[in-house]
Amino acid sequence: MVLKTAEALQISNSSSQFTNNLYNILAGTSPGNIVFSPVSLHAVLSMVYQGAQDTTAEKFASSLKVPDAKVASDGYSVIMKRLTYIPNVTLLMAIKIYLMEGHPVLPDFSETVTNNFLCDVQLLNFCDQAAAAATINTWVEEKTQEKIMNLVNKEDFDESTQLVLVNAIYFKSRWRHAFDKGATKTEPFYLNDTDSVPVQMMYMKRRCYHNSIMELEAQMLELPYANGNLSMVIILPFERNGIAELEKKLTTVNLAKITNEVYNPPITVALPKFKIEQTIDLKDSLTKLGLGEIFDRSAANFSGMVTSKEPLHVSKVIQRAFIEVSEEGSDPPPVPAAAAGRRRRGRLCHVEGPDMFFTADHPFVFMLLEKSTGTHILFTGKIMNPQL
Repeated sequence: MVLKTAEALQISNSSSQFTNNLYNILAGTSPGNIVFSPVSLHAVLSMVYQGAQDTTAEKFASSLKVPDAKVASDGYSVIMKRLTYIPNVTLLMAIKIYLMEGHPVLPDFSETVTNNFLCDVQLLNFCDQAAAAATINTWVEEKTQEKIMNLVNKEDFDESTQLVLVNAIYFKSRWRHAFDKGATKTEPFYLNDTDSVPVQMMYMKRRCYHNSIMELEAQMLELPYANGNLSMVIILPFERNGIAELEKKLTTVNLAKITNEVYNPPITVALPKFKIEQTIDLKDSLTKLGLGEIFDRSAANFSGMVTSKEPLHVSKVIQRAFIEVSEEGSDPPPVPAAAAGRRRRGRLCHVEGPDMFFTADHPFVFMLLEKSTGTHILFTGKIMNPQL
C-alpha cells in the first residue's frame, strides 16, 4: 500500500501537468465559460492505456505524463477507492468503456479495469444507434442519480464506431462556512474593462486561505467544503481584462501545489453564484494534446485489450461535468483565536492588512481540489459570464 500511495502522489503530479495542457487547448477554442473534470478524464484514459501497446502506449505515457501503464493502474487503485465515498459530499462519477460487439475483452485487461479503476467494459452494438444511445444514457443517469441526462445522441454512433469512452461527473457539497444569504445582492460582473452584466453576488467575512501571486498577476483564494479534504480555489486576475494573460501564465504552474504558500487573514469575500454544465467531445482536443494515434484506425494498437486481431481504435471520448456554487454551508464552530493567522504550508507570504477584500467581479479561473492522497483536480474551468 505504501508503494501504491506513492504512485497515487505521482498520478497527482501527472494529472496536474495533463490538466494544464488540456486547459490551455480548451481555453484556446472556447471564449466562454469552461468546466471539465481532469480526474475523471485522466482516469478513463488511464484505463484504456492498460490495453495500449507499442507507439500507442508511448503516446499515452507522453500525454498523460505517466511513465507506464502499471504506475497509472496502481495509482488509481488508491485514488478511485478514495473518490468512491467522500463524507459530506455528493460526488457522482460515471466512467466506463463501451466496446463494439465482436471484440472479446482479454481477462487481464478486464481484471485491471475492475479491480484498480472500479469500472468495467461493456459490449454494445453501435450499429443499432438508438439502442446504444439509450443504454449509455440510462447507465449514466443511474450512476449520477438522474443529475446528468441524455449524455449522448444516436447520431454519435454508426457502423464504424468501435470504442467509446464515457465520463460524466456531478458535484454538490456544503461549504464549511456558509455565505450569508441575506447579504447576497445584485451587482455588476465586468466582462471586460467597460461591459458588465448583473449577477447575484454572495458575501461573507472570515479568515480564508489567500495569497497574492505576483508572477501570475492574480489573487488566489481557497474556500473549504464541509469535508476538509475538498476545497474550491479561485484564481482572480488583478485586472478586469486579465484572464487571457493569466491563462498563459498558468501553463507553467504546478496546479497541485498552488495552495502550498498561503496565509489566512480576515477577508471579505464577494463571489458570484453560478451553475455550469458542459458536454465536451474531446477528440479534437486530445488529438492536439498528442493522442491523435488512438483515434487512427490504421495506427492505434490496443492488442492488450481484446482477443480479436481486428484493429481497434477509439471512436469517441465524451465528458459532461456539472457544478453549482451557492451560499449553503455547514458552518462548524469558528477557528479558535489562538489558531488565527497560523502559517499553513510554506512560508508566510504577506503581512496581514486591516481590511482585505477578494471581489470576484470579473472573469476568473476556478479549481475544485481533493487532497486525501495528493492533490487531485476534480474540476477546473473559468467563469467568463456567471449568467450563462
